[in-house]
Amino acid sequence: MINIKTNSKKVLPGDTFVALRGIRNDGHYYIDDAIKRGAKKIIAEEGNYSVSYEIVDNTREYLNNYLASNYNERFNKIQIIGVTGTNGKTTVTHLLSSALNRIGHKCASIGTLGFYIADKLIEDLENSTPDICDVYDFIDQAIDEECEYLVMEVSSHALTNGRVETLFFNHAIFTNLTEDHLDYHVTIENYALAKQRLFKKLKSNGIAIVNIDDPVSSNFLFPMNHNLTYGYNEKANFMIIDQTFKENETVFKFKYRNDTYQVYSKLLGKFNIYNVMPVIIFLLCIGTDPILVLKTIYSIKSPKGRLEVIPYKNNRIIVDYAHTPDAILKVFDMIKQYNFNNVYVVFGCAGERDRRKRPHMTKIVSSMSKYFIITEDDLYYEDFTQIKNDMLLGLTSNNYEVIEDRKEAIEKGISLLDSNDILLVLGKGHEEFLKIRERKVPFNDRNVVLDILSKK
Repeated sequence: MINIKTNSKKVLPGDTFVALRGIRNDGHYYIDDAIKRGAKKIIAEEGNYSVSYEIVDNTREYLNNYLASNYNERFNKIQIIGVTGTNGKTTVTHLLSSALNRIGHKCASIGTLGFYIADKLIEDLENSTPDICDVYDFIDQAIDEECEYLVMEVSSHALTNGRVETLFFNHAIFTNLTEDHLDYHVTIENYALAKQRLFKKLKSNGIAIVNIDDPVSSNFLFPMNHNLTYGYNEKANFMIIDQTFKENETVFKFKYRNDTYQVYSKLLGKFNIYNVMPVIIFLLCIGTDPILVLKTIYSIKSPKGRLEVIPYKNNRIIVDYAHTPDAILKVFDMIKQYNFNNVYVVFGCAGERDRRKRPHMTKIVSSMSKYFIITEDDLYYEDFTQIKNDMLLGLTSNNYEVIEDRKEAIEKGISLLDSNDILLVLGKGHEEFLKIRERKVPFNDRNVVLDILSKK
């Protein structure tokens, strides 16, 4: 493990603590805590301390130089793959890591689901792309465990805030770009530029795998990279040419050069074709036999909390992480292929996040469901009433009710199911907590659904 930290809570005896200044926080406030936990040295921009310390002009610059000079040469022992995009990052990261491990290439992963080495969870994570010291620590551990590859989600916040500043990637994948995080980036253009940074960090022989169907895909196709594109567009290197949706699988074809391949996948919906394609491309790029690629694709499953189907009588309850307008639309698009009678929805919007997308999400849900229930999501420090009012802004229909308690809302949603209906429980997916002010309240949508059903 690396012996330099920026989070005082993670300091171990003998570590060096670097006090970083951020937008909302200042590491200098936590120096005393770091010393109490055993820090032997402090790197700061001001002050006098009871242990060895060094005052520098810019602590972030110091940290970047330290990490790059001490670890980047060692990191050449592992292939690092960065995955970015609004939707699909977690699924693509999970699928690619699972596929590589299945075909005998030991792989680690960093993302929303946590830090994994092969299929073993090493640590849960607060952010899809953690603190730069944690990222370095995880890569270092992966090398110690003799991993050949490490796949990691790379968020726009991480790229903007320097969480991968000194890392260089062997490969990068772009999934899509839709409205999200505009509370932070302000404009979609700024959001795209943030994600673009990943593709400027590829090594000289790096491969960029890009969804060419996305309207902003050209932002990620740099001439210095080896670009491979996928999509339904005729210009795609890997062109999707056919698709069939069944209740338990998706079948599609793609064309590469003069060959056509038929793919069977257990992942449902058109959007999951987009999630599977970069995995196929990567496996082919590293020389995997096409027959093995197709067998491997059929063997892998969605990550937790992504379109998890729970049968109830002859109805279906689906738990999904969808928390953006585009992601919700894709879930509705997926269920259209089945002949359900009525669609019901339980969902909320996270606090302290882009308020502009809230009414947009509600209008989509209202127009595409028979009835829906607005409930709490991660409130953080925002009041539920404010979130609810934003969600209802401009809504003219009345096919809804508000139940703040999420468990009660899910119970009500289940009670609406009659025959051949579907209930979508959206927004939290795999997550194990509701974050309300400084509290983390244990809560998992799937477990709550199963608990309610067990009592019926």
